[in-house]
Amino acid sequence: MGFPASGLSIIHPIPLLALVLAALAGQPAFAVTVESCGREVTIKTPPRRAASYGSNLTEIMLALGLEDRMAGFFGQGERIRKQSTELFPGAAGLAELQGGYPTLEAFLDNDIDFYFAGWSYGMRVGGDITPEALAAFGIPVYELSESCIRLGRAKQPSFEYLYRDVANLAAIFDVADRAAALIHSYEARLAAVTQRLAGVSTRPTVFIYDSGEKVAVSAGGYSMPQAIIDAAGGANILADVESSWIRAEWETVVDRNPSAIVVVDYGNVTAEQKIAFLKSNPAFAAVEAIRQDRFLVLGYDDLTPGPRNVSAVERLAGFLHGN
Repeated sequence: MGFPASGLSIIHPIPLLALVLAALAGQPAFAVTVESCGREVTIKTPPRRAASYGSNLTEIMLALGLEDRMAGFFGQGERIRKQSTELFPGAAGLAELQGGYPTLEAFLDNDIDFYFAGWSYGMRVGGDITPEALAAFGIPVYELSESCIRLGRAKQPSFEYLYRDVANLAAIFDVADRAAALIHSYEARLAAVTQRLAGVSTRPTVFIYDSGEKVAVSAGGYSMPQAIIDAAGGANILADVESSWIRAEWETVVDRNPSAIVVVDYGNVTAEQKIAFLKSNPAFAAVEAIRQDRFLVLGYDDLTPGPRNVSAVERLAGFLHGN
């Protein structure tokens, strides 16, 4: 597949003459422009004190080996310290700049020169921290592609979203060769799953259970789990909901009768407690996945955009199809 044909708008390398003229003029030769949720973001020099929000976005930067370009991260510090360090040892050296969503003061106090975040991933629509707000202080923002749905940019995610974010970040930090290697490895692993599923004719129906008892927090058709389920040979029972992470009525879940349930190991309620809740509620007794005890536990970082998505596909495909 290579780099995505659309959405990635990295300017071509500057010709040699232009580099020479720039040097003579005392201007920086590096300049790159990428698209972020419909905005053009131009970076004139690779960031040196970048910040990310949360574990999955931080892991994207760590997968690119950018820990030496980071001042630290905002939010989800406990998860990063407990889980991210297992896969990415460089996470251990990163500072937690602030718990939860950041304040403007945290950016200024820590001399942040770049922010990798998303809508509902470290920024809120109408909140104090937005690309426009930070631009006033010379801090560029790159937005997670999956999160653009919060701005009304309705396009179903695929793994091209992940590839685009990896490639754009690599362009911003001038490490394009690292992105090429990562994307090639991701593509090869997903192709292997596709090959294993070549003879499969049935897509088992899947319900993502994040949390909630009165209503269910789940994944709609514009969330990263949609792309993961598709690649694993399944069918999301809430694929027709044109949003990312959503609240669904339990009656809808029961009516759509999933044959498998993916439980997100996230939040104060453990995965075991979530499964116990589903099994103990008489209203859910007829749901096939519950009758057949068909539960797969995956983590927050498996299902939100990041480098663990490919392993999530591999695990889910094996769970659904036994291969």
